[in-house]
Amino acid sequence: MQYNPGWNGSSVNLLHVRAAGPGDSLHYVWSSIGAPAVLLVATESPSSALRVNWTRLLSATPAGAIWIDPPGSVVYSTAVVFTKVFEFSEAKPLGKLFYPTYDLAEFSWDSINHTLNHTALTAELRGVPATDPGGGFSNGSLAFRVTAYEASGRDGRLPSLLHTADSSQLEFVLAGVAPRGNSSRFVLEVATVEEAGAVRRLRSARSIDDEYTPTIFEVLSLVAESQNGSSTLGFLQWKATAYGSRSPRREDGIQCRAQGLQEANWSLPLSSIVQAYFGDSLGSTCTVSALNVSFGGEEGRVYQEKRYLSWSVLLGFGQPPRDTFSPLVISITAVALGTPLAMLLLGSCLVLLARRRRYSEYEPIN
Repeated sequence: MQYNPGWNGSSVNLLHVRAAGPGDSLHYVWSSIGAPAVLLVATESPSSALRVNWTRLLSATPAGAIWIDPPGSVVYSTAVVFTKVFEFSEAKPLGKLFYPTYDLAEFSWDSINHTLNHTALTAELRGVPATDPGGGFSNGSLAFRVTAYEASGRDGRLPSLLHTADSSQLEFVLAGVAPRGNSSRFVLEVATVEEAGAVRRLRSARSIDDEYTPTIFEVLSLVAESQNGSSTLGFLQWKATAYGSRSPRREDGIQCRAQGLQEANWSLPLSSIVQAYFGDSLGSTCTVSALNVSFGGEEGRVYQEKRYLSWSVLLGFGQPPRDTFSPLVISITAVALGTPLAMLLLGSCLVLLARRRRYSEYEPIN
């Protein structure tokens, strides 16, 4: 993990996370220059390196300021940008009442260097609006918590996402932000950038197994596929829930919904690192898609009471991890289904033996 590689200042944030394998390497570049974003690059070289031209990156024309060396080693690149937070309430009978939007490109962000933990592979990007006329952030903040992994496993806190060494977890947190209306609900706008030959699709998978995330039976994945559908290139994956506590429990669950993936090639505010890496192709060959993720049920009481919201999402390369039944669940299911079957077989054997004894070829003597 490198903070602002090649730059001594802390007025801007750029965090480079590199995972090296025997024949390839993966790069995650997190930044709050412009709208907060992450650049994901997979290469077929174990020694590929991130290069940054800081003078150009911090200029008005950052195109070409970020690249991977050697350039020919790149096999796939994409970006995820967190652009806006919307707030609305249900104003009956008029419908939804929207409040002024929080544009994340206009936030003031603390230095990641203060929260960077090289041992736990974690960092936190925390910010507040540069101008806050309503005072909603006077006692609160918005944060993105990043966790990288060295091996496969499962996160210890709800929603207990399954991860691999090729993935990283992001936690979106609203803490102490005052809602501007009764029963306010929040929506996070997420944009993705794909180069020519790749397309994003939203998938939903349901399972009867809620062992690791009680009462939640749906997993959503925003996957990047090659246009011929032959392979999955990258993904975002999350459970259909958020939580309203720093130590989340089942009863702290907040409803989470994904609202319509659509192309967003209009004037979408993008991060400077996205412009710095993709350059002029952003307006020509690249495809920008946007997705809104909303938090809160119809009443929205959980956030109203606790003033805390956290949503976890996994980002990575290749196929998203798939949950399977644990040995404990398999054992319980086997006992639950096997015991009645064993009793049925035993009962059938006893009945057959009883009938065989009753209908003997010898008649009883009177």
